[in-house]
Amino acid sequence: MQWVLDHLGDISSLGLQHIWLSGVPLVLGLLISIPVGWLATRTRWLRGILITGSGLLYTIPSLALFVLMPLVLGTSILSPLNVVVAMTIYTIALLVRSVVDGLTSVPEEVARSATAMGYTPARRFFGVDLPLAVPVIAAGLRVAAVSSVSMISIASLIGVSQLGDLLVDGFNRDIAGELFAGVLASILLAIAFDVLIRLAEHTLTPWRRVQQGGGT
Repeated sequence: MQWVLDHLGDISSLGLQHIWLSGVPLVLGLLISIPVGWLATRTRWLRGILITGSGLLYTIPSLALFVLMPLVLGTSILSPLNVVVAMTIYTIALLVRSVVDGLTSVPEEVARSATAMGYTPARRFFGVDLPLAVPVIAAGLRVAAVSSVSMISIASLIGVSQLGDLLVDGFNRDIAGELFAGVLASILLAIAFDVLIRLAEHTLTPWRRVQQGGGT
């Protein structure tokens, strides 16, 4: 614990970098996955291709993807942009299926009722289908968040600083306190992301609170 107390500034700085490298890909991945998932639900022959294709992206080893990004993007090996793009790809790989599952879980009678009330396809999507799909999408986003927080640590091996630096340096120098700080900080960050996503889901689905209140 003494090592942790003596290096709170360094831990905080690395933690903020880790938050940025984790949070930006989650937002970008979600924004990309929603239209891709919508397209998969609207075009039957594309559904299998998009779901399977996006899922295969997750099989690419993270270290290999981090190393390949500079070649694709034309950036330096130490650029955080490499990690952001790579983690966005992994987020898409996890979220496309969740978006498809969420949109297809909308009851058919609800969709028909909205159409009968004069909702255009776009208005129905944003006003009915997407809100009702939020719980399923949020569940996938929570998995993606935890995965992102843990996977980004590997970027320390290519020189991109974040909480993984504590794990690598602590292991190389046999500093137990540093290893403990890296593990604990990563766990706390994953929990924080999970709580934030749960709060967002809670805010975006007020009708669920009404249903739960009516059932108690």
